[in-house]
Parts: sequence; C-alpha cells; structure tokens
Amino acid sequence: MKEMQIMKKIVVACGSGIATSTTVASAIRELCAEERIPVKIESIDLKNLENEIQGADIYVGIINAAEIDKTGVKYGVETINGIPFLTGVGIEEEFEKLKKILLK
Repeated sequence: MKEMQIMKKIVVACGSGIATSTTVASAIRELCAEERIPVKIESIDLKNLENEIQGADIYVGIINAAEIDKTGVKYGVETINGIPFLTGVGIEEEFEKLKKILLK
C-alpha cells in the first residue's frame, strides 16, 4: 500500500506577483500533477514574501540564486530557482531537486 503524501506548500515570488510567478507556479503545478505529487502553490510579489513564507515548505524565487538561498536560510525553508521553470533551460534538473524535497 502506498504511503499517503502530505501536501506541501510552495511559495513562488517575483517582483509583481502577477505574470512571472504565476507562469512559474503553473509550470510547477503541471509537473507535480503529472507525477501525482500533491502541492499547494501560491504566487506572490516579493514585498509580501515575509508574510506569505510563514508556514511554507519551499520557496521558489525568480531572482538571482544567492538571494534565493539567503531567503531560505533566513526563513528556514528549502529553496528552488524558479528561472528554469520560466525559460525551460535546466527545468528537468531543477524539478528533480524539487521532487526530492516534496517527497521527503
């Protein structure tokens, strides 16, 4: 019998919280659905990050990698680079990282 997976919360943040984070969140949602991985994904703007990241399991940033990592350390959450989900370049590798976190 397969163990029931706990739904994890992913926060995707960009400058405005509209187009870019929504596009990245949609790509992640589709990939997770294909793998039957339950997730709750929120698209937000960076100025709301401090409030929204509380209780999140994963932060997907669409900024430079060093800033993404700093944010993860500050709030104690796992981090993923969102740019591959936007451009398609390196998406398989980044999704594998995301899956490992989601399936822990």
